[in-house]
Amino acid sequence: MIIDHIAIYVKDLEASALFFETYFQGKRNRKYINNNTGFSSYFITFDDGARIELMNMPSVADKQANIPFFGYAHIAFQVGSKGKVNELTKRLETDGYKVMSYPRMTGDGYYESCIADGEGNLIEITE
Repeated sequence: MIIDHIAIYVKDLEASALFFETYFQGKRNRKYINNNTGFSSYFITFDDGARIELMNMPSVADKQANIPFFGYAHIAFQVGSKGKVNELTKRLETDGYKVMSYPRMTGDGYYESCIADGEGNLIEITE
């Protein structure tokens, strides 16, 4: 069995697609638009074939900070080395993204950092 893709609702579809293209070398497909519902989406495909579907629909409400969150926690991208984790983390911070945790070795053996994308979704960067 293979996971086909992960889907995320976003407020700014264009900015979110550009984020994954710019920092993780994703490639977006042609934008899908359903004129009846207002739904639109892009599939972002990565070099290994993994895909994220970025979705937007005006009727989907904003996340409320005071509601306990269950489900999606983060997406992790493996970049190949500790140096690359450090470099990409610094680049994202310089470009204005919030670093949630700076590069470090975790108790379960990962060298990683974590940033929040433009919409607050957590992105782990691992070696």
